[in-house]
Amino acid sequence: MAPHLVQPGWRFWRQAACTLGASVQHRTWAGVSRIPRLGSPWGATATSPRVYRSGFSTSPRAPEVMLTRERYPVRRLPFSVVSGEDLAAFERIVPGRVITDPEVLEASNVDWLRTVRGSSVLLLRPRTTEEVSHILRHCHERNLAVNPQGGNTGMVGGSVPVFDEVILSTALMNQVISFHDMSGCPGFSEVLQTFSTCKGLLGEILSAYEFMDAECMWLVTRHLRLASPVQDPSWFIPDQHTGRRYHVAESVCASEPVDLESPFYVLIETSGSRAGHDAEKLNDFLEQVLSSGLVTDGTVATDHMKVKALWALRERISEALSRDGYVYKYDLSLPTERLYDLVTDLRARLGPRAKHVVGYGHLGDGNLHLNVTSEAFSPSVLGALEPYVYEWTAEQRGSVSAEHGLGFKKRGVLGYSKPPEALRLMQQLKALLDPKGILNPYKTLPAQA
Repeated sequence: MAPHLVQPGWRFWRQAACTLGASVQHRTWAGVSRIPRLGSPWGATATSPRVYRSGFSTSPRAPEVMLTRERYPVRRLPFSVVSGEDLAAFERIVPGRVITDPEVLEASNVDWLRTVRGSSVLLLRPRTTEEVSHILRHCHERNLAVNPQGGNTGMVGGSVPVFDEVILSTALMNQVISFHDMSGCPGFSEVLQTFSTCKGLLGEILSAYEFMDAECMWLVTRHLRLASPVQDPSWFIPDQHTGRRYHVAESVCASEPVDLESPFYVLIETSGSRAGHDAEKLNDFLEQVLSSGLVTDGTVATDHMKVKALWALRERISEALSRDGYVYKYDLSLPTERLYDLVTDLRARLGPRAKHVVGYGHLGDGNLHLNVTSEAFSPSVLGALEPYVYEWTAEQRGSVSAEHGLGFKKRGVLGYSKPPEALRLMQQLKALLDPKGILNPYKTLPAQA
C-alpha cells in the first residue's frame, strides 16, 4: 500500500511508505486553498485560548503545579516587592483594571501546559500603549520586575512569572491596526519525495505542508475523540460503477480508505488568486502522486467546516499530548533528510520509560516538534533526554529552538546553537534596551554569557 492524501479545499491527506504503520511507512495529509480559520488564534479549533486551556489547566481534578522556584535551580534577583503605594499608582494609570484576586491570578501564574507556576500577586490590564508606557515607567523607577503576557499559550515558560513579577496582560489591547494577507511556502522517503513533487507542481500556490506521525493521530483520536477523515464514513461516497468508496468533501480525490496504522500523514494547503488555474495545478499534482504510488488515499475539502476539521487534527496535537501525561517538549530545526531520525532514536533510547515519543511539524522549514510523554514528571526520563536532544541537534547543525522561543525552560541551551560571541552581543543589546533587567527576567538569555 502507499500513503494517504487528505485535502481540505485544496487540502488532502497522503500516506507515504517509510518507517511506521501497517504495510505503508509514511502517511501524509495535505490541504486546500487557504480559508481563514475562524474564531481564535488556535485556527481550526473552535475554542478560544482561555476555553482551550481550561479543559486541562484549570480542571478541579488537576494536581497543583509545583512552583517554578522549587522545581528549577533559579534565584530571585534583587527586585522590589509590590507595595500599597504601587497599587495606588497603578490604579491611577489603569483604573478598575488592577487585579489582586488570587483566584483570577491563578490562571495567569500557571502555563497552559501546567509545568511551571509563578507567585505574582498583581495583574495589570492596560488598553493602550500609553498606559503600558506609564506602567513601565513606574516599574523602572521602582525596580519592579514585569512579566508581559498575551494569551499565555507559550510552550517554554516564557509567558508566566518565575517569582512575583508584575503580570502585564495585553488581553485588552485587541484592536486590529492592520492586517497583511501573507501566503507562500519558501521553501522520510516518500514524504520527502511528495514534498519535492508538491513544490515542483504547486509552486507559488503552496502555502502549507504539515506532517504528523501515526502516534500523533492516535493521540488526537484517543484523547480528543476527533475523527480521521481517512476512516470516517461520512467523508466517503460510493462509486456507482465499481462499488468502491472514495473520499470527498465537495471535491473528489479517488482512492481507497486505509487503516489508522499508516505511519505518517501530510496536510497540504494551497492559496492562489485564480481558482481555475489553482484547481488545474492541484489536479495535476494529485494525478501524479496517486499514479506513482506516493499517495494511496486522500480527501479534498472546500467547505470551511471540513477544512477546520482537518486542521484540528494537526493543531490540537499539543492538547492531546497534555492529556496523555507529563510532556517533555522540544522545538527543533533540522535538515529535512534527518528530520524524523531523532524520533526513531529516542524511541529506542527511552524504551518503556516513555508512553509516547511523537514527531510532527513543518517540513518546508525543517521544523520538528518532538514530544515525549510519561505518566508523571520523571528525572530519569529528563536525564535521558537532556542534553542528548540538544547534542544530537547540534551535531546536525540545527537549532535548539525553531519557533517556540527559549523562554524560561530553554535559555540554558542557547549555547548549543549560538557561539559565545553571539550570546555576549545579545546580552549587550538587552542591557541597552532594559538597563535594569526588569522586563521578563530569567527568560531567553543565559544568566551569564
